[in-house]
Amino acid sequence: MSIAVPSIFVSTNDLVTVKNSLQSLLILQKPSGALPYAGVPFGSLINVFSFTYHLYSLIGLNDYYQYTGDTDYLSANWNRFKLGLNYSLSMIDSSGMANVTSSADWLRFGMGGHNIEANAILYYTINLGLSLADVLNDTAVTSEWSKYAANIKSAANAHLWDASANLYRDNDTVPLTTLHPQDGNSWAIISNLTLSQAQAANISTALAKRWGPYGAPAPEAGATVSPFISGFELQAHYLAGQPQHAVQLMKRMWADFMLDDPRMTNSTFIEGYSTNGDLHYAPYTNDPRISHAHGWATGPTSVLSFYAAGLQVTSAVGKTWRIAPQLGGLTNVEAGFETSLGSFASNVTTVPGGINVAFETPKGTMGGVSLDYPANDAVLTIKNVGGGTEDLVVTLTGGTNGEVEVDGLPGGKYEVEMVSKS
Repeated sequence: MSIAVPSIFVSTNDLVTVKNSLQSLLILQKPSGALPYAGVPFGSLINVFSFTYHLYSLIGLNDYYQYTGDTDYLSANWNRFKLGLNYSLSMIDSSGMANVTSSADWLRFGMGGHNIEANAILYYTINLGLSLADVLNDTAVTSEWSKYAANIKSAANAHLWDASANLYRDNDTVPLTTLHPQDGNSWAIISNLTLSQAQAANISTALAKRWGPYGAPAPEAGATVSPFISGFELQAHYLAGQPQHAVQLMKRMWADFMLDDPRMTNSTFIEGYSTNGDLHYAPYTNDPRISHAHGWATGPTSVLSFYAAGLQVTSAVGKTWRIAPQLGGLTNVEAGFETSLGSFASNVTTVPGGINVAFETPKGTMGGVSLDYPANDAVLTIKNVGGGTEDLVVTLTGGTNGEVEVDGLPGGKYEVEMVSKS
């Protein structure tokens, strides 16, 4: 769901199906708070517990609320969310991190212990929970959950960070493991478990250096390329401020291989394959079992809208928003989607010496624009094409790279241009 639901939102917007899928899992929650690895009709898996899949269901509830604004549904399931999150928190030991004893995961091998993937996803889910608690004015959970989050971040960086590799180790078993997983390192950036933007950028660079001719490896699952986990790696590169890595990986994995290889469907995305390009998925003993139309392999569908085109909803249904395009070597990106408030659209194009962004957001909303600052003096122009507010022209000086952000823009039609003066 953490890949498929955002893909659905920006494409078909079939959120009723998402709600039904969520409900089919939530109604199977055990008194302990545990959610099933899978639901009906996978009867044998209903009683299997996966630390990460359990959290993915909680993340799915958050995503459904963010894309629909359905406060009634969120409120009706809030106790289930709290029960589920507290069940995960009960597995935190004296280290400050969760000790994972279940093995079930996305077909990675060796899940267990103070695992970086599990703890990064838990950290992310706690912070989602804090945001949802604020929406529902449930202040009773804030203090305890905040302490758990702070302890996870501190412990993970103290015990799992490997400065020599610029990556997190899979766990802290002794002797120290040499496995630096794709899933945990991608999730560390997504969840903001990293201590600085420089650390996130170093992880992004280290992950990119491991790519093979057919994409990004997931060494935690053997000689495997996982489009599922690579979808999170795409997000991580953008969040680390290295969009060029995301674009290069999309071209290599999804365009050149998954869409163009004659063994593929040329219209859908495969579940997983081998690092040598064989259509063999290490966790499966029979190759025909591999799905060639897998929702968890659609990472670029939402990533291109949210990050390349920069269309981001920052509160439910886009009542607040942020336009923050990162072209990463592309010359033009156009994207759009709808919520109950109306249409969101963005058209980003490179121009001589800079970038032009034409975007539209619904009336009655509020947001901001964030653009990369060029290495020399520049002029930023924001034109309100729809009228209602005056144009804004800002001359930027200083000659240092970074971001320029203008907030407090009411919803409407705008044309924004950032152009170097020399």
